[in-house]
Amino acid sequence: MMVVFEVFLTAGADADNLLTPETRTETGAVLMTLAEAEAVGFAGMPADPEGRDRRLIAVRKADAKWIHRALEASEIVGSFRMFDVD
Repeated sequence: MMVVFEVFLTAGADADNLLTPETRTETGAVLMTLAEAEAVGFAGMPADPEGRDRRLIAVRKADAKWIHRALEASEIVGSFRMFDVD
């Protein structure tokens, strides 16, 4: 099973700083734009009506707590939601 985080970045944030290289390597997390996510099969995500910068992070369910903590601690995350994906 996998978890997808929908992350809304703060204005002017650099998405490359969303997760550290160590976190990406250790968890295998995949950071994607909406277009990249649709290209690999994540369909049906509507555009954000407020025009905020959004990223999706796909990760194994076992590593979801690690990503959750990283997002909570990040200064460039405005808000996020977590979804279980079969």
